[in-house]
Amino acid sequence: MYLHKKDFIKSGVPIANAKKAIIMLHGRGASATDIISLSGVLNLHEMAIYAPQATNHSWYPYSFMAPVAQNQPALDSAIDIIGEIVNEIKENGIAPEDIYFAGFSQGACLTIEYTSRNAQRYGGIIAFTGGLIGQELNEQNYKGDFGKTPIYISTGDPDPHVPVSRVKESVAILERLNAFVTYAVYPGRPHTISAEEIKQVNNTILAK
Repeated sequence: MYLHKKDFIKSGVPIANAKKAIIMLHGRGASATDIISLSGVLNLHEMAIYAPQATNHSWYPYSFMAPVAQNQPALDSAIDIIGEIVNEIKENGIAPEDIYFAGFSQGACLTIEYTSRNAQRYGGIIAFTGGLIGQELNEQNYKGDFGKTPIYISTGDPDPHVPVSRVKESVAILERLNAFVTYAVYPGRPHTISAEEIKQVNNTILAK
C-alpha cells in the first residue's frame, strides 16, 4: 500500500492575482498534466489551477466500490492532500465560495468524497463520471452544509466503472447536504468526458 506526497502542478492565473481557484483531480492511470489539459476547453480563464499528482498514478488501489479498508491508507492520504491544497488556497486569500473542484473517474470519486466530508459553500464541483466511495456508504462520514453549491455529476449507462445506481445514491446524499445537483446519465457513452458534458458545465457551474 502507499501514501501520497504533496506533489502538484500549478497553472492558470498565479494565485497572488487570482480571485478564484480550482483543484483538478486526474483519473486512474493518468496524470496531473492530463487533467490540466481540460483547461483548454473549460472556462477556467480567471482561475488559479492546482492539479495534484497521485503516487503510482492512482489515488487508491482498488475499485471505488470496494470495502474502504482495502483502499487504505491511500484513500485517506489522498483526502489529506486535497485538504492541504484547500488550506494553501485559503491562505492566499481565496474564500471557500471561490474554490472549485473538478475530477474525472477516480478523480471524480475523490472530488465528491472530499467535498462531502467537508461540505460548505464552494464555488462549484464537477464530477465527470464518479460517485461516493465505499462498498456501502456510511452517511456519518458526510458532514456540513453545501449552502446550495452547484454540483455536476455524471456517468454513462452502462459505465464499466461507475454504475448509475451509485451515482443516484451519491446524488441523494449530496442533496441532503444542501447541494444544488445537476445529474446526467449518457446512454451508451464510453468511459470518457463528452463534448456535451463540457458544454453543460461551461454553461452552468463555470458560466462567466
